[in-house]
Amino acid sequence: MTVEITLLPLGFQFTSPGPIIFQLGPLIIRWYGLLIAAALLIGVTLSQYLAKLRHVNPELLGDLVIWLVLAAIPGARLYYVLFEWEQYQQNPIDMIAIWKGGIAIHGAIIGGAIAALIFARLNKISFWQLADLVAPSLILGQVIGRWGNFFNSEAFGSPTDLPWKLYIPPERRPLDLISFDYFHPTFLYESLWNLIVFGLLIFLFFRDLRGRPRLKPGTLFLVYMVAYSSGRIWIEALRTDSLMLGPLRIAQFVSLAGILLGLIGLGWLYLLKRPLLDVLPPEVKETN
Repeated sequence: MTVEITLLPLGFQFTSPGPIIFQLGPLIIRWYGLLIAAALLIGVTLSQYLAKLRHVNPELLGDLVIWLVLAAIPGARLYYVLFEWEQYQQNPIDMIAIWKGGIAIHGAIIGGAIAALIFARLNKISFWQLADLVAPSLILGQVIGRWGNFFNSEAFGSPTDLPWKLYIPPERRPLDLISFDYFHPTFLYESLWNLIVFGLLIFLFFRDLRGRPRLKPGTLFLVYMVAYSSGRIWIEALRTDSLMLGPLRIAQFVSLAGILLGLIGLGWLYLLKRPLLDVLPPEVKETN
């Protein structure tokens, strides 16, 4: 199957070919799984390359990825299920059906951060150093992973007649929007935004290698938090399937918290000129 992009006089129209690439009896290959696997492979390769440039053992990053996968994917699913509990309480088995979609990047980040904290302490390496090496790979993985939403016809925006638009099949539309055919391709907006953030992080990383200026540990991850969250806030406002807590869009609330924490961390580093609190025991810090 191929992605259908119909050229219009003043724009283009996306049409998903569906979530399945190939099926042979019980064997099903889905776009969502393929994209996650691709994002992991590319992310590991990139993180190990950046680690070499920072004189960090690249094998350490390979080991860390195993921890991140074991924590981030369940964390992303659990986060989603908790806020969509009414949908899953009648069919609990669907809670593990991750191939059908329904994961939340904020859950993945929380789960991955906890795993990285434990990993850093066990291996006696700075958490913030690891976070800086992983941040570019993380946002690049988000660039790739957002296309899984396209193939699943999910995470789209409100109806639109803009020159660029996404066709959503009737069975995937909200009931109150069933009469509309075309919607904002919010997966594309976020993928492009994340690509810009990735470019910014890579630019800062190589600028740091040249010593203009030297970045303090934790800077890249904090910039990631601020930049990604800034885009997610306005993109989330367009979506029709946001996770909600009463009247609040959870992703916007968490993104706002990410921006504030990121700015506080950057202010701590560069205005107060004090290092971020790390997880290493004092005797380890003194030897570094």
